[in-house]
Amino acid sequence: MRIDLALKYLCLAKSRSAVKTMCDSNAVTVNERPAKPSSVLHVDDEVRITTPAWTLTISLLAIPEKQLSKTAAPAYYRVVERTRTDPDG
Repeated sequence: MRIDLALKYLCLAKSRSAVKTMCDSNAVTVNERPAKPSSVLHVDDEVRITTPAWTLTISLLAIPEKQLSKTAAPAYYRVVERTRTDPDG
């Protein structure tokens, strides 16, 4: 499944266009390589999403086939690392 769809289905992005913007600015990596919106995800891939406020690294446990609820989505991935950026510097 394409990364733009997967991140949308997993409630990790608001829209596919938001994922495209993140990918275009190298804020999304798959297995430590910059991702394109059309990058294909597989089970066990490691995805890192970086924003100015936080960084989230997940390992995919399953590929979603449709939009998931926010409560169901975490069953499809394991959080490897989650960090927040200090707002004071």
